[in-house]
Amino acid sequence: MERDDFFQRRIRELANTAYQRDIVTFSDFLNLNEQNMINNRNCQFPGVVMEWSGGYEHAERQMVAFHPDALVFPWEYPIDCLKIEPKAIKFSEKLSHRDYLGALLNLGVERSVIGDILVKEDAAWFFCLHRMTDFFLENLCRVKHTNVLITRVDNPEELPGPALQPVSGTCASVRLDALISIAFQESRSSMVSFIEGGLVFVNGRLVTSNGYEPKEGDIISVRGKGRFRFDEITGQTRKGRCAVRLMRYI
Repeated sequence: MERDDFFQRRIRELANTAYQRDIVTFSDFLNLNEQNMINNRNCQFPGVVMEWSGGYEHAERQMVAFHPDALVFPWEYPIDCLKIEPKAIKFSEKLSHRDYLGALLNLGVERSVIGDILVKEDAAWFFCLHRMTDFFLENLCRVKHTNVLITRVDNPEELPGPALQPVSGTCASVRLDALISIAFQESRSSMVSFIEGGLVFVNGRLVTSNGYEPKEGDIISVRGKGRFRFDEITGQTRKGRCAVRLMRYI
């Protein structure tokens, strides 16, 4: 609870500073629970606009920018993207998201300075606070037993698209618990504890109702499981059940 109180005080300070000094202020990268806490406080920052970014579309970890509603000068998020790749493919290991994150955190940095990590084949792209870029460029040289090169990515077109796996299934009605059950191939009843336990977010907002009905295009995140997009209702079975298609992030 003390940690939440400290976080909320810090957010208030950022919003007040933006308003009083007529500048843009930024948080670090926030997890889904922190984002939800801020969204619930939106109405308590009169005269201040909040905007979000994680460096790319549909990022899960995002920073919030606060600025006065009458701001007239342009600004950019202090986010950089860095690419990690092995020095020699022949001698490299198969590395996972956990391996890359572990190597970064082992440098002694806080998780809040690192955004999403995108892994594709033999490389990874990760987002970080601009003030940390030089530190990572100078200090990250190994992931597990693989020697790596790290470079800054300036062209957004170099970013890999999200890896998505289509998942199809049927449900009596398009409820949150039913979609999560289909996405992760587990029983509907086993998903209830995730929802009621505050581990499920729809478009970054906490949802604790099993009967909540997501809309097509919604991004649903389940802490400890992963996330997916509710793509569409593809039809109806002879027994009147809804056939749905989900796109799971892998």
